[in-house]
Amino acid sequence: MTSSKNSLNCFKIVVSSNLMIFLSIYHAGMFIVAFLFVLLAMAAWACQAIRPPPPKICGSAGGPPVTAPRIKLKDGRHLAYKEHGVSKEVATYKIIYIHGFRTCRHDVVIATNLPTEFFQELGLYIVSFDRPGYGESDPNPKQTVKSLASDVQELADQLDLGTKFYVIGNSIGGQLAWGCLKYIPHRLAGAALVSPIVNYWWQGFPTNLLREAYKREPAQDQWAIRVAHYMPWLTYWWNTQKWFPASSAVAGNINSLSPQDLQIMSKVVGTKISKGQATQQGVFESMHRTLMIGLGNWEFSPMDIDNPFRNKEEGFVHVWQGDEDRITPVTLQRYITDKLPWIKYHELPGAGHFFPYAPGMGELIIRSLLSRGN
Repeated sequence: MTSSKNSLNCFKIVVSSNLMIFLSIYHAGMFIVAFLFVLLAMAAWACQAIRPPPPKICGSAGGPPVTAPRIKLKDGRHLAYKEHGVSKEVATYKIIYIHGFRTCRHDVVIATNLPTEFFQELGLYIVSFDRPGYGESDPNPKQTVKSLASDVQELADQLDLGTKFYVIGNSIGGQLAWGCLKYIPHRLAGAALVSPIVNYWWQGFPTNLLREAYKREPAQDQWAIRVAHYMPWLTYWWNTQKWFPASSAVAGNINSLSPQDLQIMSKVVGTKISKGQATQQGVFESMHRTLMIGLGNWEFSPMDIDNPFRNKEEGFVHVWQGDEDRITPVTLQRYITDKLPWIKYHELPGAGHFFPYAPGMGELIIRSLLSRGN
């Protein structure tokens, strides 16, 4: 009898133990399932958060209307442009202007204050265009520095600007001017880079000089620059999330500008820049794509470019820089131009990044470029 009771107790203990083990496994399994569910939900949210919305293509359903003249490129994209000055048929000089960040074809900095008489005196024709994704130009998800130079060349060909033309690139548009000097130098009669943005990963800079210039960047820009270079797929999220400060350029933060820039911004720039139209197709394929390319890995460094104008009668390349520019480090600009002695370098004391808007600067920049001298 006692033996039967012991057997029964042992059976109960075994059943109870197995049941506890089963319940433990069940609860652990439920926890793991719940944990995995939370992880999947967070991953889905993260994917959605970092994925930019599709662009609103001009002329498409729900997109902005097409109001500008446009050319159709070889790959099927459209490039919008705007003509200034005398007609190209009678022009003596033809310039392609490349706009900067948050701007478009309407924002031709060097022509902001130019009188009609100036265009007529020189026989000057200027064409500006919307970079891919800006204004009314179709986005180009496969955009590179080289493809941008090809866009410039196709624009010149379709508008019949001749075998040679001038380019002027402003701010981050100056990077595209470097691209033209690298990829289509045979098409250029001359080039001017005005406050051109520098890429910290261009080969050739001394480490100590880079480190010093980088530390001068506002903290929020140091982070935004790193993201655009090392994790370009996070660029949209970084500049649209609310947890950390976005790029000051994207956010339109003017606190870090020079005194001259602040004065110019208050009097001129705010009334001249077409901010709304520049990003009407979406901020990713315009501003964020520009950051990803401008701060990405380049196939070349400007410091490795050969002089495209070995004969003084062929033309010159000019770089204009303010020594109080807090967007483009003057120390790095000096280093680039020192490495390229064929560059005509113009450093303006007390000038900031927006000095081209100052009265008389557009005329000075253009006359210097066209005279092919200092």
